[in-house]
Amino acid sequence: MLQALAISKQALPACLPNPPIGCVLVSANQVVASGYTHAPGFAHAEADALANYLATTDIAAQDFPELSAYVTLEPCSFYGRTPSCALTLIEHHIKRVVVALVDPDPRNNGTGISLLTNAGIEVDIGICESQVASFLNPFLSAIEEK
Repeated sequence: MLQALAISKQALPACLPNPPIGCVLVSANQVVASGYTHAPGFAHAEADALANYLATTDIAAQDFPELSAYVTLEPCSFYGRTPSCALTLIEHHIKRVVVALVDPDPRNNGTGISLLTNAGIEVDIGICESQVASFLNPFLSAIEEK
C-alpha cells in the first residue's frame, strides 16, 4: 500500500479536481504493474495499472484471477467521465482488492466495496489507513465541500 501511496503523488496536479489515487497490482507477492489517476476523463488508477500490466506482459486474455489490487481509495462504483473502477476490477476477475480508505464521496461511500464483495472478490479495508489519510484527506475534503 505504501507503494500505491508513493505512486499516487505522480497524479498531481493533472488529476485535479479528482483525488490523486495510486494502485499497484501484485501477483505472487511481487508488484507487476502500477498506475495512478490521470486528468479528468482519462484513466483512474485501477484502469491505468491494468493497462500498464497488459502493456508489459504477453498475456492476451484480460482475465486476471491471480492479481491483487492495492488501491489508496475505494474504487469508484459509478460511471462518470470514465467507467466504474469497481466494475472494471470485477470484469477482470481480480481475486483481491486491498483498500486504504473508504471513499467519503456520497456517490460511492462503500458502494464500490459492496460491488466487489458481492462479486466474490476478497476485500481488505484500512491497510496503511493513517498514512494514506494524511495525504488524501485534503483532497477528499475539497470534494465533500462541493
